[in-house]
Amino acid sequence: MSSSLPLLADAELPDLPAGGHHGAGHRARLRERLLNTDGTGLHDHEIVEYLLTLAIPRRDTKPLAGVLTADGDSLRAVPGMGETSAAALKIVQVAARRLVSEPVRRQPILSSWQALLDYLRLDMAHLTRERVRVLFLNAKNMLISDDVMSEGSVDQAAIYTRQVIKRALDLGAVSLILVHNHPSGNPQPSKQDIQITREIIEAGKRLGIGVHDHIIIGLDGHSSMRSMGLI
Repeated sequence: MSSSLPLLADAELPDLPAGGHHGAGHRARLRERLLNTDGTGLHDHEIVEYLLTLAIPRRDTKPLAGVLTADGDSLRAVPGMGETSAAALKIVQVAARRLVSEPVRRQPILSSWQALLDYLRLDMAHLTRERVRVLFLNAKNMLISDDVMSEGSVDQAAIYTRQVIKRALDLGAVSLILVHNHPSGNPQPSKQDIQITREIIEAGKRLGIGVHDHIIIGLDGHSSMRSMGLI
């Protein structure tokens, strides 16, 4: 099949000769593993590494490979990261978010739970500040709205019962899922997390609004208060 878009040949992305830098052989090994396993054996940082070689073909990109979820300003601030490399990573971020969010937006949330967790981890696991978001659902558990309710500091973000319940009423939501991240990496809920969740549950009950869960996202994984028996 012909195409008007030229393909990038290997000659356009050369590995450096011996002595150029120690990443050349590593790059070749990544390429071989990518082609032989469809990428299933590659870690996230290795995928980013290889992507960066397309934008920076003559450098060892391993020091830059831990920045897949950073925002544009943070990417540009990384030493050695130019506009081309930053844009390459951003387009991967956008594509990945759209792919993993598709079942979350088109299927009942409770029947696509793993897809929801994948989406939340991709979007929130690497954040350096706490973010609180609420997923508002209709009677069929379809997503009505995914709202960021607040952003805070490295260890705290405010969430207000009245604000959450009012938003649910405005949207006509019958249930919701609370979500926030722990930048420390440990997703275990704090006493304050548990207390505010129970307050929101009680307030929702009086108005016919259910709370399915409170999910906490961290680099070390996630926790579900429902699964832990805390709510």
